[in-house]
Amino acid sequence: MTEEAIQAILSRYPDRRSALIPLMHLYQEEAGYLTEDAMRALAARLDVPTIQVAEVATFYDMFRLKPGGWREIWVCHNLSCALLGAEQVIRRLEEVLGVSAGETTADGLFTLKRVECLGACGHAPVIQVGPDYFGSVSPSDVDGLVEQLKQQSADRDP
Repeated sequence: MTEEAIQAILSRYPDRRSALIPLMHLYQEEAGYLTEDAMRALAARLDVPTIQVAEVATFYDMFRLKPGGWREIWVCHNLSCALLGAEQVIRRLEEVLGVSAGETTADGLFTLKRVECLGACGHAPVIQVGPDYFGSVSPSDVDGLVEQLKQQSADRDP
Protein backbone atom coordinates (compact mmCIF):
# COMPACT_ATOMS: atom_id res chain seq x y z
CA MET A 1 0.00 0.00 0.00
CA THR A 2 1.40 3.31 -1.01
CA GLU A 3 0.77 6.84 0.12
CA GLU A 4 -0.29 7.50 -3.46
CA ALA A 5 -3.03 4.86 -3.20
CA ILE A 6 -4.23 6.36 0.09
CA GLN A 7 -4.28 9.88 -1.37
CA ALA A 8 -6.15 8.68 -4.45
CA ILE A 9 -8.95 7.42 -2.18
CA LEU A 10 -8.91 10.50 0.05
CA SER A 11 -9.15 12.80 -2.98
CA ARG A 12 -12.56 11.36 -3.86
CA TYR A 13 -14.14 12.41 -0.55
CA PRO A 14 -14.55 16.05 0.51
CA ASP A 15 -15.05 14.88 4.11
CA ARG A 16 -12.07 12.67 4.98
CA ARG A 17 -14.21 10.56 7.32
CA SER A 18 -16.25 9.40 4.33
CA ALA A 19 -13.19 7.55 3.06
CA LEU A 20 -13.20 5.18 6.03
CA ILE A 21 -14.64 2.09 4.34
CA PRO A 22 -12.58 2.36 1.12
CA LEU A 23 -9.43 2.88 3.19
CA MET A 24 -10.32 -0.07 5.41
CA HIS A 25 -10.42 -2.23 2.28
CA LEU A 26 -7.00 -0.92 1.25
CA TYR A 27 -5.48 -1.57 4.67
CA GLN A 28 -7.07 -5.03 4.79
CA GLU A 29 -5.53 -5.93 1.43
CA GLU A 30 -2.11 -5.20 2.89
CA ALA A 31 -2.18 -7.78 5.71
CA GLY A 32 -5.18 -9.88 4.72
CA TYR A 33 -7.08 -8.53 7.72
CA LEU A 34 -7.41 -5.32 9.73
CA THR A 35 -4.72 -5.31 12.37
CA GLU A 36 -5.05 -3.22 15.53
CA ASP A 37 -2.18 -1.06 14.26
CA ALA A 38 -4.00 -0.52 10.97
CA MET A 39 -7.18 0.55 12.75
CA ARG A 40 -5.24 2.98 14.94
CA ALA A 41 -3.45 4.39 11.87
CA LEU A 42 -6.74 4.82 10.02
CA ALA A 43 -8.30 6.57 13.00
CA ALA A 44 -5.36 8.96 13.29
CA ARG A 45 -5.33 9.68 9.53
CA LEU A 46 -9.06 10.42 9.46
CA ASP A 47 -9.17 12.12 12.85
CA VAL A 48 -11.82 9.78 14.24
CA PRO A 49 -11.77 7.70 17.41
CA THR A 50 -10.24 4.23 17.02
CA ILE A 51 -13.44 2.75 18.40
CA GLN A 52 -15.31 4.16 15.40
CA VAL A 53 -13.04 2.21 13.04
CA ALA A 54 -13.50 -0.91 15.17
CA GLU A 55 -17.28 -0.48 15.15
CA VAL A 56 -17.35 -0.31 11.36
CA ALA A 57 -15.01 -3.30 11.11
CA THR A 58 -17.22 -5.44 13.33
CA PHE A 59 -20.47 -4.33 11.68
CA TYR A 60 -19.61 -5.42 8.13
CA ASP A 61 -18.94 -9.07 7.19
CA MET A 62 -16.43 -7.97 4.56
CA PHE A 63 -13.82 -6.98 7.15
CA ARG A 64 -11.62 -9.45 8.97
CA LEU A 65 -10.10 -8.85 12.38
CA LYS A 66 -7.91 -11.93 12.32
CA PRO A 67 -6.00 -13.79 9.65
CA GLY A 68 -8.09 -16.04 7.43
CA GLY A 69 -7.71 -18.20 4.39
CA TRP A 70 -6.44 -17.15 1.01
CA ARG A 71 -10.09 -16.91 -0.04
CA GLU A 72 -13.18 -16.49 2.06
CA ILE A 73 -16.17 -18.52 0.95
CA TRP A 74 -19.24 -16.56 1.96
CA VAL A 75 -22.56 -18.36 2.05
CA CYS A 76 -25.67 -16.24 2.45
CA HIS A 77 -28.06 -17.66 5.01
CA ASN A 78 -30.67 -14.91 4.93
CA LEU A 79 -34.33 -15.71 4.29
CA SER A 80 -34.36 -16.40 0.52
CA CYS A 81 -31.19 -18.44 0.63
CA ALA A 82 -32.26 -20.29 3.78
CA LEU A 83 -35.59 -21.25 2.23
CA LEU A 84 -33.85 -22.58 -0.87
CA GLY A 85 -31.24 -24.75 0.84
CA ALA A 86 -28.37 -22.62 2.16
CA GLU A 87 -27.98 -24.83 5.25
CA GLN A 88 -27.51 -27.94 3.12
CA VAL A 89 -24.93 -26.07 1.00
CA ILE A 90 -23.09 -24.97 4.15
CA ARG A 91 -23.11 -28.53 5.52
CA ARG A 92 -21.69 -29.86 2.26
CA LEU A 93 -18.97 -27.17 2.25
CA GLU A 94 -18.11 -28.09 5.83
CA GLU A 95 -17.77 -31.76 4.80
CA VAL A 96 -15.66 -31.04 1.70
CA LEU A 97 -13.41 -28.48 3.39
CA GLY A 98 -13.16 -30.30 6.71
CA VAL A 99 -14.01 -27.18 8.74
CA SER A 100 -17.04 -25.62 10.38
CA ALA A 101 -18.39 -22.24 9.33
CA GLY A 102 -16.13 -19.56 10.77
CA GLU A 103 -13.00 -21.69 10.50
CA THR A 104 -10.04 -21.80 8.12
CA THR A 105 -8.80 -24.94 6.40
CA ALA A 106 -5.55 -26.48 7.66
CA ASP A 107 -3.77 -25.56 4.41
CA GLY A 108 -4.77 -21.91 4.86
CA LEU A 109 -6.60 -21.74 1.54
CA PHE A 110 -10.17 -21.16 2.62
CA THR A 111 -12.23 -19.62 5.39
CA LEU A 112 -15.89 -20.58 5.37
CA LYS A 113 -18.30 -17.88 6.57
CA ARG A 114 -22.04 -17.59 7.00
CA VAL A 115 -23.02 -14.08 5.97
CA GLU A 116 -26.13 -11.98 5.69
CA CYS A 117 -27.64 -10.93 2.40
CA LEU A 118 -25.30 -10.79 -0.60
CA GLY A 119 -27.86 -8.89 -2.67
CA ALA A 120 -28.62 -11.67 -5.11
CA CYS A 121 -31.82 -13.11 -3.64
CA GLY A 122 -33.18 -14.00 -7.08
CA HIS A 123 -30.35 -16.52 -7.44
CA ALA A 124 -30.59 -18.10 -3.99
CA PRO A 125 -28.78 -19.82 -2.44
CA VAL A 126 -25.76 -17.67 -3.19
CA ILE A 127 -22.05 -18.05 -2.51
CA GLN A 128 -19.52 -15.25 -2.95
CA VAL A 129 -15.79 -15.85 -3.23
CA GLY A 130 -13.87 -12.61 -3.64
CA PRO A 131 -15.62 -10.68 -6.41
CA ASP A 132 -17.25 -13.81 -7.86
CA TYR A 133 -20.86 -14.81 -7.19
CA PHE A 134 -22.25 -18.32 -7.62
CA GLY A 135 -26.03 -18.53 -7.70
CA SER A 136 -28.63 -21.25 -7.37
CA VAL A 137 -26.01 -23.41 -5.69
CA SER A 138 -26.99 -26.88 -4.57
CA PRO A 139 -25.02 -29.28 -2.38
CA SER A 140 -24.13 -31.26 -5.52
CA ASP A 141 -22.36 -28.16 -6.93
CA VAL A 142 -20.04 -27.78 -3.95
CA ASP A 143 -17.38 -30.36 -4.87
CA GLY A 144 -16.83 -28.83 -8.31
CA LEU A 145 -16.74 -25.31 -6.92
CA VAL A 146 -14.15 -26.21 -4.29
CA GLU A 147 -12.05 -28.00 -6.91
CA GLN A 148 -12.21 -24.93 -9.18
CA LEU A 149 -11.07 -22.71 -6.28
CA LYS A 150 -8.21 -25.06 -5.44
CA GLN A 151 -7.01 -24.91 -9.04
CA GLN A 152 -7.11 -21.11 -8.91
CA SER A 153 -5.06 -21.18 -5.72
CA ALA A 154 -2.24 -22.95 -7.54
CA ASP A 155 -1.86 -19.83 -9.72
CA ARG A 156 -1.90 -17.31 -6.87
CA ASP A 157 0.94 -15.12 -5.74
CA PRO A 158 2.64 -16.61 -2.69
